[in-house]
Amino acid sequence: MDPTTATKTGQVFDWQVLRRLLTYVQPYRGVFIGLIVLTVAAAVLGTVRPALIQRMVDVDINNNDWAGLNRSTLWLLALLVVNTLVSYLQTYYGGWLGQYIVRDIRTDLYRHLLNLKLSFFDRTPLGVLVTRNISDVETLADVFSEGLAAMVGDLLQIVFLMIFMFWTNWQLALVSLSVIPPLLFSTYVFKEKVKGSFQEVRNAVAKLNSFVQEHLTGMNVVQIFNNEDREFRKFESINQEHTKANIKSVLYYSIYFPVAEVLGAIGVGLLVWYAAQGQIEGTISKGALIAFIMYNSLFFRPIRQIADRFNTLQLGLVSTERLLKLLDNKDLVATSGTAPVPQLQGEVQFDHVWFAYNGQDGETTAPEWVLKDISFHVKPGQTIAFVGATGAGKTSIINLLSRFYDIQKGTIKVDGQDLREYDLSQLRRQIGVVLQDVFLFAGSIRDNITLGNRAISDEKIWEAAALVGAQRFIERLPGGLDYPVMERGATLSVGQRQLISFVRALVYEPRVIVLDEATSSVDSETEEMIQGAIDKLMEGRTALVIAHRLSTIQKADRIIVLDRGEIKETGTHDELLRQNGYYAQLYRMQYASTEQLAFNNEQQPIDGKAANQA
Repeated sequence: MDPTTATKTGQVFDWQVLRRLLTYVQPYRGVFIGLIVLTVAAAVLGTVRPALIQRMVDVDINNNDWAGLNRSTLWLLALLVVNTLVSYLQTYYGGWLGQYIVRDIRTDLYRHLLNLKLSFFDRTPLGVLVTRNISDVETLADVFSEGLAAMVGDLLQIVFLMIFMFWTNWQLALVSLSVIPPLLFSTYVFKEKVKGSFQEVRNAVAKLNSFVQEHLTGMNVVQIFNNEDREFRKFESINQEHTKANIKSVLYYSIYFPVAEVLGAIGVGLLVWYAAQGQIEGTISKGALIAFIMYNSLFFRPIRQIADRFNTLQLGLVSTERLLKLLDNKDLVATSGTAPVPQLQGEVQFDHVWFAYNGQDGETTAPEWVLKDISFHVKPGQTIAFVGATGAGKTSIINLLSRFYDIQKGTIKVDGQDLREYDLSQLRRQIGVVLQDVFLFAGSIRDNITLGNRAISDEKIWEAAALVGAQRFIERLPGGLDYPVMERGATLSVGQRQLISFVRALVYEPRVIVLDEATSSVDSETEEMIQGAIDKLMEGRTALVIAHRLSTIQKADRIIVLDRGEIKETGTHDELLRQNGYYAQLYRMQYASTEQLAFNNEQQPIDGKAANQA
């Protein structure tokens, strides 16, 4: 189970979570105090009305005091107006407070997510995080509008009603409250049952969100392999779990509220039966009977609701606990470095670097090393290429340079200074990255290039687009830079998305360029078009290039051959061919079907001149 989903289901009430939730009330404590005052006022006003009606019956009507009756009626109308106004303000400000607290928590949560390491996202389903940031946060609004304040109001109303009832007639009060024990028992059972069903609903929602998000993202894979029926059956199973969890809560509601209504009716029946005897004997007035019928109705309503409100509060606290666990997650991007990053020269040095993805953040499992004792030195302005089979560790080196992950052993230096000592945001501004898997956001071409940075002008965008050969296809799009890009760039070709990512890297004028299979997803014509732009881009900049197409890296100053996380060979293209080792084997495999590559029968490497021609 994901650590963010754990809950303390055995606890009846978690005061520590509630206290932390109330810290978000601090900026709005004036509204919160006002809401408490309104809650108390509503509880008092709700109990005064039966007493006023009792007086109208027993005093004004019995004494034929029409003037007094008129005055009492005006007081009753005024009381209703004030009660309505207080209820309106209580409902409005309860909802207002809930929404602003939800806004603040969601803002803090999203800011926190932006600062978490990539390793956290590697092991946490995105659907779970969407549920935390949307559904769980939204649940908190009910804590303030329908949970905490409303439950306090209900409890206060019950207290005031009991005071008025015993003050008016203690015998009738005891008769009215005689059905309270079975009602409290049924309320407790209902609360416990609904609490469990609500937790099942929340877990089912998280699973449903995860499944839908993942499969909508990978819909092309589902359709390519004709897997629609099987995936639909999986969805039906998860959806059925969600339905069953909700039906459980519906069942408990359908049992509890009729039982509560019956017990309330029994209480009224006993009250009328006992009061009728007192009326006959002259010990109980008509006004008292009418007032107690109203008291009975007002008393049982909050008791019926308080269980539901308690579950709303508890559900909100469960969501709060999940959110707090996510906010307390210390898997943050390490930003301990504070050294300012001047204009980088572009010197990069890996010194005996060891790295494993599963050895992050104090994990006790033995590291599964992805990189083993990696050392190399890149001088400013040099182009270094990395080649090797899938899983050799090429992309890991790129991730470490941008500090997406931290190493376990060794040192990475940029311009002679440890990477971890630099201010991370300043460092990343001077490292341009073009990834193989290009991600485009829903928005315009301009937005995807500038990423919302208004300091980047259109002139700068067009200059970079012209450099990489993207200007022509952007101009052809309806609206040019304003052309709306669909989610993940679905309306653009793979090559077009790659070119846009290239422009995006260029406009930030990086000192170090990282090309992770930057041309692997484009056709030969597009590759040829951007290859010249890449050469221009690399002038005066340090470049680290990963490529499966060896033709794109033959001009590199040095090529590093990786295999299973270790450096096997290093040298220029010609030097590696003469070594007739791992690189030469890769080269022969890639060009075995072409007439440009000629190995003799003894599989001796061709000379450097022929290699360059190839």
